[in-house]
Amino acid sequence: MKIGVNILNYGADTTPEGMETWVRGAEELGYHLAMISDHVTQPPEVADAFPAPFYDPFTTLAWLAGRTTTIELGTTVVVLPYRYPLQTARVTANLDRFSGGRLVFGVGIGWSRQEYEALGIDFAARGRITDEYLTCIKEHWTQSVVSFRGEHAAYSGITTGPAPVRRPHPPVWVGGLSDAALRRAGRFGDAWHPYTLGADAIRERLPVLEAAAEAAGRPTPAVTPRIALHLTERPVDAASRLPGHGTVDQVRADLAALAELDVPYVVLDTFLSSYAGPVPPEESPRHDLAQLETAAERIFDLPGETLR
Repeated sequence: MKIGVNILNYGADTTPEGMETWVRGAEELGYHLAMISDHVTQPPEVADAFPAPFYDPFTTLAWLAGRTTTIELGTTVVVLPYRYPLQTARVTANLDRFSGGRLVFGVGIGWSRQEYEALGIDFAARGRITDEYLTCIKEHWTQSVVSFRGEHAAYSGITTGPAPVRRPHPPVWVGGLSDAALRRAGRFGDAWHPYTLGADAIRERLPVLEAAAEAAGRPTPAVTPRIALHLTERPVDAASRLPGHGTVDQVRADLAALAELDVPYVVLDTFLSSYAGPVPPEESPRHDLAQLETAAERIFDLPGETLR
């Protein structure tokens, strides 16, 4: 099992230097993947949850690619309808090139109606747009010239090269918890990327994923969950905790249960608002990196790919 981390790319105390410290620190500890999130605009409902400034994921990852050597770099998740697919196909292929084939492309449909309105995109059509854009992007990653005619994108004889380094293309992780998200993962994804779900909840949803992949004539995608990382001295009551929240032993048990599902990656998120607690914002990066250090030492055998 490979272990990733979610890196904060928004907020008044977030700086390029801070993000570099985070990612280089994670790489030095032996973590395998660093991921960041996505918003293009910040209307009130977005700014309330994700305060400015919000650094663009593609620009940030390209910058971080030049400051790291081995850690994979990804998005958790890009809101796919926000950008025309020709642009996204080109930018992601370039990023995979610049990073030496280290891109993990996590995608989703987003949740902010206000942001969709600000960008002039139909919120109600976001699922259909995402499906269509995924088709376009994967075609451009694997073909030198593409013609496409759909409801939301149409063009003929277009190239967006260079192609990505990874073959046949960078891994696509489809986020979301709904049945529609699972069906999308089954049709297009190399992995389903759920948020906050433990092994039991994932196991309950797998039949939907398996049926969607079978209907599409594809192998069932892997599962690459994103869970909390909030370590405590005392055990957290099972009725009130999410996976990744609790003592070292509780979190170790969460990861062991996921390993039994043959989960190839788990992404740890120290920024879940439910666990923000009393840590002052200016101390959060130091506090959270300490959590990663403790996890690396006491839970994972890093560098490596298996639990202790």
